[in-house]
Amino acid sequence: MRLESKIIKSKIIMKVYTKTGDKGTTALIGGTRVAKNNVRLEAYGGVDELNSHLGMIRSYPIDGESVKQLIEIQNVLFVVGANLATDTTVSNMQKKLPCTDEDVAFLERAIDKMDEELPPLQYFVLPGGRPEVSACHIARTVCRRVERRIIDMSEEIEVEDIIVRYVNRLSDYLFVLGRKLAKDCGCLLYTSDAADDKARV
Repeated sequence: MRLESKIIKSKIIMKVYTKTGDKGTTALIGGTRVAKNNVRLEAYGGVDELNSHLGMIRSYPIDGESVKQLIEIQNVLFVVGANLATDTTVSNMQKKLPCTDEDVAFLERAIDKMDEELPPLQYFVLPGGRPEVSACHIARTVCRRVERRIIDMSEEIEVEDIIVRYVNRLSDYLFVLGRKLAKDCGCLLYTSDAADDKARV
């Protein structure tokens, strides 16, 4: 896998509980302690939540190519989370685990490939139909929220532009993946005829 060179492998055994966070603080990469409701925690905690939703999508009986893509994306999200969790004043971890233009290009290629096999989008898509499709739309909305939290963070702490671009593109990917999986199972639905005039895009 392309990302193997990015992920630092370790055999260090860690206890699940450390008690160091019992007073409402946690350590960033680099050792700096911050409150658990810090804007930075909201950002990379959201990335962790998003990653879990992608794992949920993989748990459904979907096609192998989508599974491979999701695994690749989940690995990148660990990189994104590490970037956001790094105090750059005391650690150079961001340089060791960069999110790159190629990571964004990977999403764009996947989107374009799926789009080629989908009908033109003229109306709003109704989320749902099958559990895996619903999971995509839930992940998409979580991804949008994560993007907002990262932008909140960027107003206080420098965030690399590539991180925002990647998360923005990922929400597009999840939208298209939801459409693809709905098409695969024959449950691709759009807004009702009664709402068509208001729902045209």
